[in-house]
Amino acid sequence: MLFAQKKAKKLSFETIAKALGRDEVAVAALFYGQAVASDDDVKNLSKLLDIPEDNLFSTEIQAPPNRGSTMEMPPREPLIYRLFEIIQNYGYAYKAVLNEKFGDGIMSAISFSTHVEKEVDDKGEWVVIKLRGKWLPFSRF
Repeated sequence: MLFAQKKAKKLSFETIAKALGRDEVAVAALFYGQAVASDDDVKNLSKLLDIPEDNLFSTEIQAPPNRGSTMEMPPREPLIYRLFEIIQNYGYAYKAVLNEKFGDGIMSAISFSTHVEKEVDDKGEWVVIKLRGKWLPFSRF
């Protein structure tokens, strides 16, 4: 329903995100059932996509999602596989650098935000993905 109306209205995630006051990645996550919509999100989506509020409220859009359930591992979709490959190739390097800078811990994916940008130079178009997660030190017990 969400994707069909997005397509019918020729809206981008960026346009929808501006209307909701959210980041475009967060809005895409809502569409894929990987994030929770607030009451305001539902009301704004209803207006923007011409979907009756009751239809949206009756979906799982406000229920806690079963995150990470949308794909098999390793992923087959080429772009998603490349993101997976980045972690395969650089995961331990990221871990080593983060541990040097912050100590023993993890980067939260709960207290977290992300943003996608596009850069263009004389060599082509470039993807910039910013990940911002709260550092959570492991507790000693």
